[in-house]
Amino acid sequence: MRDPSLKRSATLFRAFMREQTDPDHAYGLLARDAARQVEKYLPLRDKVVVDIGGGSGHFTEEFRRRGAHGYLFEPDPQELGARGTAPTGAVLADGYLLPLADGVADVCFSSNVLEHVADPQTFLSEMVRVTRPGGLIYVSFTNWLSPWGGHETAPWHYLGAGRARARYRRRTGRSAKHTVGENLFPIHIGPTLRHVRGRDDVTVVCARSRYWPFLAEAVTRIPGLREFATWNLLLILRRS
Repeated sequence: MRDPSLKRSATLFRAFMREQTDPDHAYGLLARDAARQVEKYLPLRDKVVVDIGGGSGHFTEEFRRRGAHGYLFEPDPQELGARGTAPTGAVLADGYLLPLADGVADVCFSSNVLEHVADPQTFLSEMVRVTRPGGLIYVSFTNWLSPWGGHETAPWHYLGAGRARARYRRRTGRSAKHTVGENLFPIHIGPTLRHVRGRDDVTVVCARSRYWPFLAEAVTRIPGLREFATWNLLLILRRS
């Protein structure tokens, strides 16, 4: 799929709608798409790729298929074993304090994790620390005011997180997986862009909507609108 393109966006959206019933298809497709995005800026063969919070390993496995040395660091043992067995060499570790030396990674990768950490700036600093000078940091996250900001409770999170969770329980008979303030945190595009642009240890290579088929970078430049329309922000940073 060409990136960006209407066909690509439609294919990803259809897979996303089947995430709960066919996660292998959805995350496998997303992993291939993300790997292609990385390879626009850096060939993956023989590179060291650190996947932080990669769950059961779809992204790590795709990086390895493309010839990279992929390593998965995941803090949740349930996520790590969601497919029965974790990828070889996977490590149970917190993204705030990775068991890695400075500058060991050619690519430090994080897909849809930043909204699940209480201190995103510290998380980003740890990603930068383990990336070599000239290496890439790939970060994507779903911002709170996007239509999917409340995850499984969306779009009712616009009426408040508590109301959204209560509605989810009434509708499904079970508690929502995510609780704001515990494992889901409101994160916004404007402050995040100001933070990364103000750092002296990275340069911003790309800031765009991850899934938009057109004007993917332009929408992130419009304050206010970007908080709703971007849907999911993709940042590609280069370590200074």
